[in-house]
Amino acid sequence: MSNENISHLASLTGIAPLNKGLGYLEAALDPNDIAQLNWNLLREDLSLPTAVLYEDRLQHNLDWMQQFIAAYGVRLAPHGKTTMAPKLFARQLQTGAWGITLATAHQAQVAYTHGVRRILMANQLVGKENMAIIGRLLEDPAFEYYCLVDSATLVDQLGAYFSQRGQRLNVLLELGIAGGRTGVRDDAQLQAVLASLAQWSDSITLSGIEVYEGILEDEASVRAYLERAVAVTRTLATEKRFQRSAILLSGAGSAWYDVVAEVFSAANFGNAVEIVLRPGCYLTHDIGAYREAQTKIQERNPIAKRMGAGLLPALQVWAYVQSVLEPERAIIAMGKRDAAFDAGFPIPALHFRPGDIAPKASSAHWTITKMMDQHAYLQIAAHDDLRVGDMIAFDISHPCLTFDKWRTLPVLDSQYQVIDIVQTFF
Repeated sequence: MSNENISHLASLTGIAPLNKGLGYLEAALDPNDIAQLNWNLLREDLSLPTAVLYEDRLQHNLDWMQQFIAAYGVRLAPHGKTTMAPKLFARQLQTGAWGITLATAHQAQVAYTHGVRRILMANQLVGKENMAIIGRLLEDPAFEYYCLVDSATLVDQLGAYFSQRGQRLNVLLELGIAGGRTGVRDDAQLQAVLASLAQWSDSITLSGIEVYEGILEDEASVRAYLERAVAVTRTLATEKRFQRSAILLSGAGSAWYDVVAEVFSAANFGNAVEIVLRPGCYLTHDIGAYREAQTKIQERNPIAKRMGAGLLPALQVWAYVQSVLEPERAIIAMGKRDAAFDAGFPIPALHFRPGDIAPKASSAHWTITKMMDQHAYLQIAAHDDLRVGDMIAFDISHPCLTFDKWRTLPVLDSQYQVIDIVQTFF
């Protein structure tokens, strides 16, 4: 990178560039250019608080999941809503992902703009402008897109819109459960959707079946739901309802992906069915709900057991100690605007005092007890050596709601050197 470009970057971001309050970088900088900036977290080159990613753990998680998926002979379309980071989408695709899963037309447009050409939108496409967004993207013959349907009403709306445009829309029939989210509940609803699809066969292609098992809490219920999906797929295939040469069968959030892989692959559809799994949080993992889910996967799944070390938390939020005016409480300059709190408060992991050689593990008794917009209450002991200006790294639970608070995240190597910058587009 030229000195002029470095100066331009500095003018955009400031001497400590990587916080969410500053504008997007104008260009996706190459990691080699980033390395020339010589930014290091421990030298306080970055403005805190900041969310960071760890390169070695990202790569471990990418490789681990692709190896797991390959062992079952299924495909991976990781859910991009977790990160909304095109650089991470690209790495997932380069590692072998079949496509990227997204949840909204806006997200699909962001992914397409950054080069993603196969998108499974694990959601319904509802509303004129949302349909228009997808219609514009479908003008590119290289773009492959799928969305979900669960009612004759929606099929009629989609059919009318895309028929008028002279376009064809790929859809997956979503199966749901009583009291759940979207998805047909019973055979009467299923037959109504199929009848509507038959009427719009000139503009809508029924490409497969989709489920989301993450709303269920026990393995027996998950398995029963997945077996239902297998049975419906077999029935509709026999009735020649599908118009895709390899029927898509898709499921799997980040908690039950092993069970989905096991049940779907054991159905022995052969080449007639293409199985696509959609976990998204595996890339950065966490120390909360997804660590708990992964622990259960490591215990129950034979392939995960053989693979040894599981997923690793690759996302942390670093923040300064701002005030220590009470003997058993420190105020941290990090709040609800900076880290997820819906699935549990952040957990102190590392403690670093500028000038020290390296971070050390945080004291086990340190606990966040309260969070406000920009502050967190850290419970400590009276004898703890904690000072204003000390830096603490926090592990988080629920990566989705930490990523969406940041426009830029530095990627660090094992020496806390910034080797890349990941931008998000929420």
